[in-house]
Amino acid sequence: MNNADLAEKIATAHDVSKADARKLVDGVLAAIVDAAAAGEEVSLSGFGKFKVKASPAREGRNPATGAAMTIAASKKLGFAPAKAVKDRLNG
Repeated sequence: MNNADLAEKIATAHDVSKADARKLVDGVLAAIVDAAAAGEEVSLSGFGKFKVKASPAREGRNPATGAAMTIAASKKLGFAPAKAVKDRLNG
């Protein structure tokens, strides 16, 4: 499922136009990204939490040459599903 599919499901379920549903989907995703970029945790009740995790710089190897190299520090967006989501996924 992609953004367009999600917008179509919302449009059908809530009797709104596909364009309006697409704007809503894009707006929600943009709000999540903006909050994460500001270092905030996004908690959606009954769905889960989006949390920024810092990954420190570390030593690695170039797989082609085997030469040692430094992998730069980075931030990653993690997701932890809510218990209800876990229960539904696991039957």
